[in-house]
Formats: sequence, C-alpha cells, structure tokens
Amino acid sequence: MIYFEVGSPTTVLSDQEIRDGLFEALDKIGPRNKVLAIPPDITRYYSEAGLITRMAWDYYGDKLTDVLPALGTHAAMTNAEIKKMFGSLPLELFRVHDWRNDVVTLGEVPGSYIEKVSQGKVSYAWPVQVNRLLVEGGYDLILSVGQVVPHEVIGMANYNKNIFVGTGGPEGINKSHFLGAAYGMEKIMGRPETPVRAVLDYASDHVASQLPILYVHTVIGRDDQGRLVVRGLFIGDDKECFLKASELSLQVNFEMLDHPLDKVVVYLEPEEFKSTWLGNKSIYRTRMAIADGGELVVLAPGLKEFGEDGEIDRLIRKYGYLTTPEILAAVDSNEDLRQNLSAAAHLIHGSTEGRFKVTYCPGSLTKEEIESVNYGYAELKGMMERYDPEQLVDGMNEMPDGEWIFYISNPALGLWAWKEKFKQSNL
Repeated sequence: MIYFEVGSPTTVLSDQEIRDGLFEALDKIGPRNKVLAIPPDITRYYSEAGLITRMAWDYYGDKLTDVLPALGTHAAMTNAEIKKMFGSLPLELFRVHDWRNDVVTLGEVPGSYIEKVSQGKVSYAWPVQVNRLLVEGGYDLILSVGQVVPHEVIGMANYNKNIFVGTGGPEGINKSHFLGAAYGMEKIMGRPETPVRAVLDYASDHVASQLPILYVHTVIGRDDQGRLVVRGLFIGDDKECFLKASELSLQVNFEMLDHPLDKVVVYLEPEEFKSTWLGNKSIYRTRMAIADGGELVVLAPGLKEFGEDGEIDRLIRKYGYLTTPEILAAVDSNEDLRQNLSAAAHLIHGSTEGRFKVTYCPGSLTKEEIESVNYGYAELKGMMERYDPEQLVDGMNEMPDGEWIFYISNPALGLWAWKEKFKQSNL
C-alpha cells in the first residue's frame, strides 16, 4: 500500500514538504513503540536519507531506538561521516552491520526458481539473510530509507535490496551479485524488473513477510542550474511504491544519447569514492554510452584502495579486471574466488570487455597498482588541471585545444547510454 506519493520530472520538494509527506505517511500507519531506521551510508549521501532519518527521529523521539546503516560490504561509517550525513542524530543510536558475522538466515529462495528467472545462467538456492537486529530487536516498524536510481547489480537501487543486500550476509550478497553479473549487467541496468529483483521479491513475499517494513524512496535530479533537487518522494509497504519511484527515476536519471561518446571524464568526490569497489560506478553507468575504442578518464582524488573489505581488496589485486570469460574461468578453477562471488561479479562489472579504455587518476594508489589490475594510469594533478571540475559542466564540453569530452560530476546519480547500444542490450 502507498501511504504518500508525489513527484514528476519538474517537481522540486523543499525540506518542509518532505517532512510533511513523511509525517503524513507515519500518521497513516498508526502509533509505533520501537522503531529501527535503515538508511544508506555515506556513499549515498545525496539521497537525502540523512535528512529523512533525522525527521523520523523528530517524529518518534526515543521510540526510534536504533539506526543501522545499510552497509552491505562497505566499511563502517566514521563519526565524522555520521555527523555530516545525519547531523544532530545522536551517535549512540548507530549500529554497525557486520556482514560476515552478524546475520541470521530466514529461509531460502529455491534454486529451481533462480534457474528459471536467470534463464539458466545459475541454479543455486539463495539464502535470505538479514542483520539479526531486524529479527531479534523487537521492532514494530523497520523504516527503510533510500534513493531509487539506476543500478548495475539489480537494475534499480533500493526497495528490498536495502534490506537483503544492505543488511545481508556473505552468501546472500555474493550470490545476488554473481547472479546479476552472470545474467549480464547491460541487460539489467535501468530496469526495475530483473532476475535479481525477482529473487529479492520472492524473499519478501514468501520468506520475510513478517518483517514490519515501511519503504521511504526519494528520486533525486538536477535543476536547470545543475543543483541537486528532490524530484519525488514515495512511501509505502510494498512493491508498488518502488515501481512508481523507478518510473520517475528513469525519466530523471537516465540520459539516452543519440551518438556514442569517444571520451568521457568522470569526477569521483573524495569523501564518497575511496575504492574502485565504489568508484567503478564511473564504468558501470557510462559503459553503454562509450564508443568502441573510446576512453573513460576517472578523476579520483580520494582513491586509496580497490576493495573496502580486506579480502575483496586482495582478490581484486590478485585477479584484476579481466573479461567475463576469463573471470568465469577463474571462478571455476580458484576456490578463493568461488567463496567470494561478489568479488567475482565486481571484476566482471569492472571489465570493459576490451571494448574501450579506462584511465584512472588516483589520489593515493600508484601507477604500478592501477596497471596491475588492468587499467590505464595518469597522474592526477596534471589531469585535474586539464579537466578542471570547477570549470566543466555536466554534458558535452569543448576544451581549449578543440577536444570534445562528455563530463559527469557524479556517476552515482544517473545512467548514460547510446540509444542503439541500449537497444542491443535488450536482444
């Protein structure tokens, strides 16, 4: 059921309008005695989830007893990051999701179902895993907050992904990521109905229906001056809420291009992107827009590691970003990669399949480290001087020497595709 919905490609919601909409929805569901909030972490800072979580605290007061950021495999938020994103929310409310140890398994999605929805790509059963707080905490409301936006693993981010991946365990995260990679990222991105979503929907409907979850979805876009604005707010307890947010997100966040791009330059904000695990959104979100033989330049001043998880970082360094057939062969012949299928999926997602070049310009990683994982390297200072984010505008830019580039200031906020490439991905 949808309790509140507003949004359009031209809507601009003020903080007060967001607050009024949230409070209206919370009034409709009735009083609650113990509330858990599950917002995203700092990597989704611009989702406005921090603001909305503070508003929920204003509404419920001390009945909002816990805040569990949906880290997935990400590193725990620092106190400074919590302060930046959640402002006055007390630090003592925050809990850290330990994805390797602090989970319970509620049941499973049958392998026969997964084989069917993946068109035979995989046939394993999928465990429905969540942080134990969701089951053992005694909550009569779990408030799942986040942004709906095109996503490389599941098609469109949020809804039950925030629960089953954001607070999930090793096997669930690994297998869901690998399912998406095996099926084909370019057949998934920008689509609300995908094999991965079908598996999570099965979990919601048949395994975890007892969890009292209310979803709060934002859709974020840019106005005519390039400023981020809230285009939509959708609040409900089932998939209809997510589908309406997805419909708007595709209008706001998906840029379809008439021609492929020869050169794309992406800037990664240092506080948000510290690893290629996150920074490769620059590849995921632009790959269907880049011409064969083209180049993606990634300005990454905060880049200091490959994986935020130590074991995943080691695996990325060991295998590098290879083609899909090479990674699938490595999975078949190497136990460490078989035990970390999300790492294998990430290596597939981060591959250009030999079609275009990726040049990383990192703040901390060395030339040798970048090249060891099969990317090109360029020195950050010189590239930042040539492609100054302060001077560039999102979209096409002509450089002083006549070079044309397509600039993206934050790849996490959208999806770009050449019309013909997107059409081919549907075949």
